[in-house]
Amino acid sequence: MGLFKRNPFGHILFIKKWLIRIFGVITHRRYRGFNELHIEGSEIIRNLPDKNVLFISNHQTYFADVVAMFHVFNASLSGREDNIKNVGYLWQPKMNVYYVAASETMKAGLLPRILSYVGAITVERTWRAGGKDVTEKREVNPNDTENIKIALADGWVITFPQGTTKSFKPVRKGTAHIIKQHKPIVVPIVIDGFRRSFDKKGLRLKKKNILQSFIIKEPLEIDYENETIEQIVEKVEYAIEQHPSFLKVIPAEEIEEQEKLNRLRQWEY
Repeated sequence: MGLFKRNPFGHILFIKKWLIRIFGVITHRRYRGFNELHIEGSEIIRNLPDKNVLFISNHQTYFADVVAMFHVFNASLSGREDNIKNVGYLWQPKMNVYYVAASETMKAGLLPRILSYVGAITVERTWRAGGKDVTEKREVNPNDTENIKIALADGWVITFPQGTTKSFKPVRKGTAHIIKQHKPIVVPIVIDGFRRSFDKKGLRLKKKNILQSFIIKEPLEIDYENETIEQIVEKVEYAIEQHPSFLKVIPAEEIEEQEKLNRLRQWEY
């Protein structure tokens, strides 16, 4: 690798590699130490092609979710079996991993701007501005969809189809359009425990001894030519377990019992 070799977005790969190494070392204990990350499906990661892979996931924090994915992906590719033991897997990280993030989020401070260099594809959310939903939707920026196309052609892309950290919000049709147009391999990921572990931004550790789960599922079977946008949206909702059918009213007593179990749980895995 040349010292000043760049990716398609102009980022110097040497700088990106060191940012991944540094932030990886800093954040490792958040998933293996203060809390424990239970992983399933690392063999699926190793069997994926190098390009045109789209990861879809539910979303619980702004940054901790993505950071966990960088850890799991690189650990899996380095031969770890459903674990992130020994952070040495980040010495030669996979460099063509990108993630879709809201422009306003990535511009909110120095740290988000640095994290953006690691692989953010920033997009303007048409339905939300200034942290609030807007009634009058804006036009989609064609540069946003073009950048996702470029990233898929170069490597792997992580996206959160709901576009928010709130549970059971509708999946945005934009994700289905990307799937139908670019025909990537679509790999669902379901995460849990991050909302209890971290603050909303995913930068500050809120609770310790929380069992975090990270489940990688088999790639979706999609008929790119014949399935409609609505059918793909529904398939995505089921895959990331955010379809309304998963929603149920949980009695207060059961919620309290779950909290007690979280407090007592001591890294079962």
